[in-house]
Amino acid sequence: MKKYTLLLLLLTSALSFAQEGRKSIFVKKINKVITIDGQLDESIWETAEVGDDFWEFFPTDSIKSEDKTEVRVLYDDQNLYLGIKSNTRGDDFQVGTLKRDFAGRSNDNTSILLDTYMDATTAYMFGINTAGAMREGLISNGGSDRNSYNLSWDTRWFAEAKTHDNYYIVEMAIPFKSIKYQEGAKKWRFQCYRFDNQSKTQSIWSRVPQNQMLINLAFTGELEFEEPLKKSKTPIELIPYVNTISSRNFSDAKGVNSIAAGADAKIAVGNNLNLDVTFNPDFSNVEVDNVVTNITRFEVSLPEKRQFFIDNSDLFGAFGSSRDANPFFSRRIGIAKDKDGNNIENKIVGGVRLSGKLNEDWRLGVLSIQTAADQFNEIAANNNSMFVLQKKMFARSNVGVFYLDRSNVGSFDFVDPDERYNKVVGIDYNLASSDNVWSGNFYIHKSYQPNSGKDNSSMRTFLNYNTRKWNIFSDLVYLGKDFKSDLGFIRRTDLLKSGRVIEYSSYPKEGNINRLQYRLMWFDFWQPSDDMRLTDRRLFLNFDATSKRQFNIQMRYSNTYTYLTDSFDPTRSDNGQPLDGNQGYRYSNAELQLRTNQAYQFSLDTQLSFGEFYNGTRTSLNLQLNYRFPPKVNLSMLVDFNRIQLPKPYSSADLWLISPKIDVSFTKNLFWATLVQYANQSDNLGINSRLQWRYAPLSDLYLVYNDNYFVNDFEPKYRSINLKLSYRFPI
Repeated sequence: MKKYTLLLLLLTSALSFAQEGRKSIFVKKINKVITIDGQLDESIWETAEVGDDFWEFFPTDSIKSEDKTEVRVLYDDQNLYLGIKSNTRGDDFQVGTLKRDFAGRSNDNTSILLDTYMDATTAYMFGINTAGAMREGLISNGGSDRNSYNLSWDTRWFAEAKTHDNYYIVEMAIPFKSIKYQEGAKKWRFQCYRFDNQSKTQSIWSRVPQNQMLINLAFTGELEFEEPLKKSKTPIELIPYVNTISSRNFSDAKGVNSIAAGADAKIAVGNNLNLDVTFNPDFSNVEVDNVVTNITRFEVSLPEKRQFFIDNSDLFGAFGSSRDANPFFSRRIGIAKDKDGNNIENKIVGGVRLSGKLNEDWRLGVLSIQTAADQFNEIAANNNSMFVLQKKMFARSNVGVFYLDRSNVGSFDFVDPDERYNKVVGIDYNLASSDNVWSGNFYIHKSYQPNSGKDNSSMRTFLNYNTRKWNIFSDLVYLGKDFKSDLGFIRRTDLLKSGRVIEYSSYPKEGNINRLQYRLMWFDFWQPSDDMRLTDRRLFLNFDATSKRQFNIQMRYSNTYTYLTDSFDPTRSDNGQPLDGNQGYRYSNAELQLRTNQAYQFSLDTQLSFGEFYNGTRTSLNLQLNYRFPPKVNLSMLVDFNRIQLPKPYSSADLWLISPKIDVSFTKNLFWATLVQYANQSDNLGINSRLQWRYAPLSDLYLVYNDNYFVNDFEPKYRSINLKLSYRFPI
């Protein structure tokens, strides 16, 4: 083990060379007032150094952008100011919505990244479209993949945009008290990029290779401040809420009228740490989860949307493998199984969460949340805690250790003695070279609970090589049959998985095609406790073509072997006949996917697949349609159809998921959305209609109507209407 670790560290050191020729913008300190109106008419802007000379990122990354962009940056003791002028080829600006946290590709917009700790691992993102709609987010894991991008984060800042003939102006003010940074810092990593749907291009200030994500922090430039930054005077933020709800459960004909109150608080600990406190939090469905059709043997994960868990969420949730063995999945907290095995809400009494930077190299995370006992549903009171310590290594790599504990608080007769507690400890090493050509993840975790077996480990070795033409990775994962994490997301244990991917990309110099990709993927899954029985083998052959107008077509052939250790009904039909366990099944299918440019007024994303499925056949169609009446109305429709035909006496079914949605943004602060979800697999028709008014920064008024019906006989299940008010008090 020592030799292996030494070899790994030497390899990382050799790969982690510094990026040369990093671009820089000098940031002058000012003492004059700047009004954020999208005008740049204050004379002080003329004294700012200009960052320009943008590169194209799409459709090519090898030429300078034809449409000039100029970035000016200034600061005072309270704010960082940005003034950005973007030249265009006309005034037909594409604005998909006025709603906050808009999708970047469907709007003409400009965004910036601020890596305030110069670690190329985490950053803040701020963006604005040409109509002045704003979005903010957190970048984690170096911005290396789509999972590194989280728009659920929310903070207080100011921005305006003004359009003109052949250009538009963006003006931003980002309060230093709204972000975290090192006191006395003189440099931040910085990036600026824009989407221009008139020219069908994406451009960026500091050049990024097209095989990498646009938000990848390995390729940022720098801001160089005239004077060291002072200590941030971050206020204590108290955000109380009041939620009135009237509901009726038709199964027992009971109606409930109630008023709930609670509060969240955000307390700055120095310049670098956040202390989040929550008391009697309300995690009601002001934003409903999307329903999915599940024809697999495994649970489906859904994203975290609760603000209490968002800030520094990567520090807690990025351990292990997100697909196979994530030891901490925050959505587990606040949900528990009742005495019949159903997932229901488990009330959170309160909690604290300390997270952030200790210094340039060290990050700390501490979390403790108390859930209430529910005697009727036989749910015990639990304390859910986690401790995390992470250290930066070399250019962009890091090593982290954690301790995770879910323990009963009190004694409960209905609790199995072996379920009184569950603890997990582990260490992860995340490799990322300075140019992100090499990346990887190596970990070992162990779990402990009463009478746990000896096979209680989870381990992984993952290594990825990614260049402009080649993307190759190897993945090896082991989960012992006794490994368990009550607060994690783990599809299955007793597993040895081996995965290999080889992908080649070419970029035609002529014609309308921007990139062609060819991909081979091969995954094997064995069950170690059963003489290394092969339980799954999946082979995929993919072809992917993207045009310069951002149309995409994909074709895939897959060949699958599945050994069912237990009986399984993929239709999940009532009283259905499941497939036989202790038997292997071989099947293959073909898939075609077409995606149009999401910036068009009408866009679609459709996927058709057909072929064998276990001992029968499956035909599926996933169709997502979107039509906009810009910038205020957005109509969408999801149709997901699966026809599963298995030989008798096994279950066959036509599974439908139909979900229309209307989004209306009356202004940049007043929104209305209605989502209908019809799913015959879950026998539910759900309607969620929500009116949101952001009447002050981080302060909202919600009016939410929920209605649910059984699909087959169209009888009502549950209905509610609630009015929720929250307000941010800076202290």
